[in-house]
Amino acid sequence: MRKGILSLTAAAAALALGLTACGGDSGQTTATSSAPASGAAKAGKIGVILPDSKSSARWETADRKYLQEAFTAAGVEYDIQNAQNDKTAFQTIADQMITNGATVLMIVNLDSGTGKTVIEKAKSQGVATIDYDRLTLGGGAAYYVSFDNTKVGTLQGEGLSKCLTDKKAEKPIVAYLNGSPTDNNATLFKDGYDGVLKPKFDAGEYVKGPDQAVPEWDNTQAGTIFEQMLTEQPKIAGVLAANDGLGNAAITVLKKNNLNGKVPVTGQDATVQGLQNILAGDQCMTVYKAVKKEADAAAKLAVALAKGEKPTASGSVKDPETGQDVPAELMDPQAIYADNVKDVVADGYVTKEELCTGDFAAKCTEAGIQ
Repeated sequence: MRKGILSLTAAAAALALGLTACGGDSGQTTATSSAPASGAAKAGKIGVILPDSKSSARWETADRKYLQEAFTAAGVEYDIQNAQNDKTAFQTIADQMITNGATVLMIVNLDSGTGKTVIEKAKSQGVATIDYDRLTLGGGAAYYVSFDNTKVGTLQGEGLSKCLTDKKAEKPIVAYLNGSPTDNNATLFKDGYDGVLKPKFDAGEYVKGPDQAVPEWDNTQAGTIFEQMLTEQPKIAGVLAANDGLGNAAITVLKKNNLNGKVPVTGQDATVQGLQNILAGDQCMTVYKAVKKEADAAAKLAVALAKGEKPTASGSVKDPETGQDVPAELMDPQAIYADNVKDVVADGYVTKEELCTGDFAAKCTEAGIQ
């Protein structure tokens, strides 16, 4: 996979001047910095590192926007950057943020190893740490904010089962396109959908097909992997794809073989592309995670920490590597099918204008999207 290339000079300049560096290309980091607001001097500065803009559109279209809004409303100084899947850039950005006065660091790790290095360095310099969306195994962050990721996987497994039942599939061969093996969330997703589907494999209701992880959630690799799966097992009748990007990669291959719409495919993230695939009948379902709730919960913790407070979390999760409980806020995910795509639009996560373009206008009307 092509790695992001960090321009240290440009990034440093953006940090120093509080400018926005627009880096839509996956070869650049993206940064958004705020100037100190009225009263912001009373609080510390918050640094946020997002992982990439290629694996899922949500990081730039949703998380960045909602975090910016929350920090601005709270009147605190912040700096949001995107590491564009570059581990070296990730660590460099963290160092720069700490050097430039961040007292709180919120990260979406690229893997637990890189995340742990960053968290340990931040803690050694008195910087409070928050794991956002992905738990850094062994990292020891002060807080963790995410969704109930095992439940996300459970909804995916139940969704695929529902769609196979709707198609009256008999002993369907089910393939797995799992998320990145370095992402703890991918492990939790699989725990969830295995919990639904494994009993069906064991009972002989379904047949276990190819099962493979996609490195770094890379959609291009996912397409290659699924093409190989379908070549080796042409009778695949269902695809458990861990997110919408991987699902679309599988759908692209299915289209080439005139199997789209015939083979149910799952997803996650309720992206515009994923929702359009659902409206077209090519994707079975997706999982909607109300990112605004996640971002608001994380921002609330970060702002409190920046003000020198010690906030409490409503729950905790156990770090499987250390066995320690990490204070946590976990949001509830929602399964989305063709008949409730409108819920995602009504919630403001995507707009009708984004979703209902061209041929999808009529499909949106059919789906009751206002």
